Amino acid sequence: MKKKIVVLTGAGVSAESGIQTFRDSDGLWEGHNVNDVATPEGWQRDPELVLDFYNQRRKQLKTVLPNQAHEILVELENDFEVSIITQNVDNLHEKAGSTSVLHLHGELLKVRSTVHKNHILDWTDDLVLGDFDDNGNQLRPHIVWFGEDVPAIEKAVAIVEKADFLIIIGTSLQVYPAASLMNFANEDVPVYYIDPKPATMYEVPNPLKIIEAIASTGMKTVQKELLNKRF
Repeated sequence: MKKKIVVLTGAGVSAESGIQTFRDSDGLWEGHNVNDVATPEGWQRDPELVLDFYNQRRKQLKTVLPNQAHEILVELENDFEVSIITQNVDNLHEKAGSTSVLHLHGELLKVRSTVHKNHILDWTDDLVLGDFDDNGNQLRPHIVWFGEDVPAIEKAVAIVEKADFLIIIGTSLQVYPAASLMNFANEDVPVYYIDPKPATMYEVPNPLKIIEAIASTGMKTVQKELLNKRF
């Protein structure tokens, strides 16, 4: 039976592909205040601004490709069971070929009803006011905004609990509840944390290796180490 790698990914894994996202230090996402484009209040205040923002992100997503970090995660599926839990809303893990990806914070290429939250549709073009679900309710981006519940968190916890190895890539470890997921791994599970500016890891009982590098460089190091531990 293959050993299980669980991978927690944040913005840093997509940065080399040209996708930027906000950091808590400046609160900006592609030049916009996150309170204006990533909160229920922002949606209520100016839905057209919010829709335009995500329309632009959707267009950008069509122009970028997975990078080597995404590709190495796919390669690891040859020797391990690999489950990816991502805070990212892009589809680069899927585009690279990863077969098990759980999106904690939603997906750019999906929309959902403003009334029936489980009514979710694939969506690749612009979304505008007047785009309705089957019951005449406005559609909105399928994004978990600040202040909203994270429906996939319990499923993510169950995945982390089964990990033999845990890899954390490109996340500031400041956005909860995603940042707490590492705490659900068994204490003997090795943790690899890859980030060019790694956050301070407090009270982590697990064997921990911090790799201060961009995602692709760090994943090359982790891949070599894990291949020697696959049996």
